[in-house]
Amino acid sequence: MNIADLRKSYEKAELSETESHADPLKQFDLWLQQAIEAKVPEPNAMTLATVGSDLRPSTRVVLIKGYDERGLVWYTNYESRKGRELAGNPFAALQFHWVELERVVRIEGVVEKVSDADSDAYFHSRPLDSRIGAWASPQSEVIDGRGVLVANAARFGAKFLLNPPRPPHWGGYRLKPEQWQFWQGRKSRLHDRLRYTLQGDGGWRRERLAP
Repeated sequence: MNIADLRKSYEKAELSETESHADPLKQFDLWLQQAIEAKVPEPNAMTLATVGSDLRPSTRVVLIKGYDERGLVWYTNYESRKGRELAGNPFAALQFHWVELERVVRIEGVVEKVSDADSDAYFHSRPLDSRIGAWASPQSEVIDGRGVLVANAARFGAKFLLNPPRPPHWGGYRLKPEQWQFWQGRKSRLHDRLRYTLQGDGGWRRERLAP
């Protein structure tokens, strides 16, 4: 099969200025809840894009763990590549792609660490093996093989038993949105695309973009 011949007609829904929320957070909440109700695989998965000091972008998939008017939250290793890049350049972009609903949400903004209290609370809500894993994995570093991870997990498991503390190199980030885009696939590639841009008074300007 020629990959260039792959085609799909998008016909599931539409997105209009009159039917969408004036507040992008409410529109996001609606779409996320609909993705969960539709049993979309991993509806909480989002692509995170960061840029390093060499100006080269990189992406990876992380899981959203909370959102409110302050922004969208995820947790990770602060010493990973993304953590190092965010330390040097605290601007990032997120993208959700709910294929089954023919929808994409893109968010851009500035990133900050969440409070230690929030990171502690989430860390201690995780399963024990995940808490041990945060200690066992030197994320983004070169290792000799999977045996390194297994040995580290055994070592930290024996050290902390049932009560591993949150590692100092692990915690949460919050992206504070400055721009949202909502994309709904439509027939004939005439897709619906709405952009929300943060204004100086804290409100949002909603505009339609050509697809």
